[in-house]
Amino acid sequence: MKAAVITFPGSNCDRDLRVALELAGADVAKVWHKDTSLPDDTDLVAVPGGFSYGDYLRCGAIAAQSPIARAIRDHADRGGFVLGICNGFQVLTELGLLPGALMRNSGLTFISRPVGLEVVTADSVFTAGYQKGQSLSVPVAHHDGNYQIDPDGLKVLQDQDRIAFRYAPGINGSVADIAGVLSENRRVLGMMPHPERAVETAQGWTDGAAMFTSLVDAVVSA
Repeated sequence: MKAAVITFPGSNCDRDLRVALELAGADVAKVWHKDTSLPDDTDLVAVPGGFSYGDYLRCGAIAAQSPIARAIRDHADRGGFVLGICNGFQVLTELGLLPGALMRNSGLTFISRPVGLEVVTADSVFTAGYQKGQSLSVPVAHHDGNYQIDPDGLKVLQDQDRIAFRYAPGINGSVADIAGVLSENRRVLGMMPHPERAVETAQGWTDGAAMFTSLVDAVVSA
């Protein structure tokens, strides 16, 4: 599987994401925000965490207007896989690839610690390595991770089984404790927790590894 990890000014998890994908067997290319195209035959675009463009205006808002943004959107429109983690999740909502918005945490504080997650659906290439209802421990590090969506939008996510992960217990005020959501075609995932920081025993957690291995395996076998 060929993956492209995007780097913006202020990204700080791009190396972690690249390493996690490589450990799972992916061939990873680094793509700079000023590039206007992705490498040929890219299967997955991965948008990492951090503080793109300093989080000015709104988190992810400037990144969504960057030169590489059109290529990311075109890749998704063609049915390509896209993964956005933390700031990457914010970027994907600003690009319109996922519904909802990420707001300031309800406690108005930066949260950086391992949290409990519930796997809400295993019906995606991102979550197929888990069991529905499985409990995970994955680090978070965000100030604007409070996921909000209107009641009609929430019902659509619930009816279409598009809530990927839920905080257990809730930590930041997110509607229905949502920690990650899928696109309608289930090929785009945005999530606030950092699975790329939980793929090796040296990191203290390994619950994130199954996401990357199941994703790579699914694409390779497709």
